[in-house]
Amino acid sequence: MLTLKKQKNGPLTKQVLLIILDGVGFTEKGYENGNAVAKANMPILKGLWKTHPTVLLKAHGTAVGMPSDEDMGNSEVGHNVLGSGRIFDQGAKLVSQSIENGSLFVGPIWKKCISNCKSNQSTLHFLGLFSDGNVHSHIDHLRALINHAIKENVTKIRLHILLDGRDVPEKSALDYLNPFEEYLDTHRKNGIDIQIASGGGRMELTMDRYDADWSMVERGWNHHVEGEGRQFKSAKEAIETFRSENPSVIDQYLPGFVVADANGKPLGKVEDNDSVIFFNFRGDRAIEISRAFTEEKLTNFNRKRFPKIEFAGMMQYDGDLFIPKQYLVAPPAIDRTMGEYFANEGIAQYALSETQKYGHVTFFWNGNRSGYFNQTLETYEEVKSDIIPFDQKPEMKAKEITDNLVLALTSHKFPFLRVNYANGDMVGHTGNMDATVKGLEYLDVCLDRIKKICDETNTVLCITADHGNADEMYQLNKKGTAETAKDGKPVPKTSHTLNPVQFVLYDPKGKIQLNQNLKEKGLANVAATMMDLLGFEAPEGYHPSLITRD
Repeated sequence: MLTLKKQKNGPLTKQVLLIILDGVGFTEKGYENGNAVAKANMPILKGLWKTHPTVLLKAHGTAVGMPSDEDMGNSEVGHNVLGSGRIFDQGAKLVSQSIENGSLFVGPIWKKCISNCKSNQSTLHFLGLFSDGNVHSHIDHLRALINHAIKENVTKIRLHILLDGRDVPEKSALDYLNPFEEYLDTHRKNGIDIQIASGGGRMELTMDRYDADWSMVERGWNHHVEGEGRQFKSAKEAIETFRSENPSVIDQYLPGFVVADANGKPLGKVEDNDSVIFFNFRGDRAIEISRAFTEEKLTNFNRKRFPKIEFAGMMQYDGDLFIPKQYLVAPPAIDRTMGEYFANEGIAQYALSETQKYGHVTFFWNGNRSGYFNQTLETYEEVKSDIIPFDQKPEMKAKEITDNLVLALTSHKFPFLRVNYANGDMVGHTGNMDATVKGLEYLDVCLDRIKKICDETNTVLCITADHGNADEMYQLNKKGTAETAKDGKPVPKTSHTLNPVQFVLYDPKGKIQLNQNLKEKGLANVAATMMDLLGFEAPEGYHPSLITRD
């Protein structure tokens, strides 16, 4: 059993609260360059940053297991690192490596999907997020899969593309589609029957998560599998039509579409004996559609039929529930997480968020592990998210989260509590600067309540983030200033950033200090810091604590 070694001088506190302000990064650029954090009136949080021990943590690129420092962090990998205290090669890097070394294509599941199409003269379908955001997927991975399938003599391929506009510029779909169609033309000229068959915005269909809105999955199923939806002669025509009808709509919210021939016949329905590969590598928005393709008795929505196919995910999206059972690349094996150590030491833990980030403080925090290490010691609470665009209600469920958190703090049942507030990230993803500012300001009101309770309960409060987002709401040019559109307005940015995040420690007694001289500080240092506060030394391999001890 995993155990921890106790600090010689004992614990620094009896109760620790870690708040993750999702998507609240740090940059010195002002609000005129899209920094909603700078623009927001947040006297509590900014006061803490100014007057209490604060350090910057790296939260992107190699510090969270991504291939390079040009890659943004994201909530999945951020919480993996926060919960495990170490850095593991993540999905994007693992997939790229498996493609480069060829191991993906000699694996049994790839061979099974390919041979199924060849032996049945059936269709190979690729479904996934169509961009190079490298958060959920990468278009280069799709190209590599297509190239290898054709190399292995698959002659009929259909693509079902989910438009991004979230991890990449908000209206960039055609920037990816047009050159990709040229690439497909090179294969078509060589006799390959390869077509884009369906698609739509990622927040409109298919990519729901945490059971928040299964109607998204149902819409995706009807478009991709049944070929039911508004028809167009091409994906380009669909995108251009939707934009002309509603110029304000951004890619992630574009309606679904079906590509059909001149007779109105869909080009890419999923039929018996086909193979379907979902090429996203990130798990949270891949689980539900994977279940739809693999669970015969699924009751979350009505499937008119359940085609008998070979289905594979790029990775296994839930290792405990084995979703899906067939996958191309093994996910990172994240072991020895903080949650498991604390459970073994008899430390009660409390995890809280609303639906949009609930899996992050549970599943991802625990190393992509469902369930509990010790249910008698762990309490997980989910506040149901609203199913609306988050800029319509930028406060989201912060009040309800805070209400629950206050009860948990005052109960004195939990030496370690963790909570995620989703506003900075989820409202930030809408590209709406004013709404994001409102969401952040509402968070500050909640932090005021929490800080007072920490004073009353003598709880050490630590506040950080998993990555940036709200800190850069405008697209920046090479000079680092906001790009402007033809109308003179800044071009919104809906993706994460490469900025660090702040970690601030509030000790009601004012005694605990942070090590400002520690080099290469990142999210991986947080786990050891939580252990240190509760009187334990960091286990072997963990990045060191941020605390300075006498």
